[in-house]
Amino acid sequence: MAGKLVDKVKYFMGLDDYDEDEDELVETSVEYDENITPIASKNKKIVNIHTTTQMKVVVYEPNEFEESPSIVDNLKNRKPVIINLENLDGELAKKIFDFVSGAVYALDGSIQKVSKGIFILAPNNVDISGNINEELKNKALFPWNK
Repeated sequence: MAGKLVDKVKYFMGLDDYDEDEDELVETSVEYDENITPIASKNKKIVNIHTTTQMKVVVYEPNEFEESPSIVDNLKNRKPVIINLENLDGELAKKIFDFVSGAVYALDGSIQKVSKGIFILAPNNVDISGNINEELKNKALFPWNK
């Protein structure tokens, strides 16, 4: 190697002829394994933010207390529920309302009264905004009732 450097210096100064054959690069071939997969491709997780699930509202008009667990099951499945207790006697309506309101509290949901005996029960993934009673008082349901 030192000899090659001396030969290059002599050639540069014009004292010797430079032999190009000595400086040729030797190409070596390297074999690559074609079965190697990139690490990044294994860990990619693609999540579609545009889901096509639709929110469903379930309406109940229970006739007996035994229907209360099915109301709560819908709340546990994150579905809002409207219950109509208008046609029940006072004691049964109170019993059903106490049961479902306890479940709403346990599930961190919310309750909104629509009218006498009609309530909206919402799980924690649904927000109920506004006071429905005030909205009904301020705006007539039909334009001719103003």
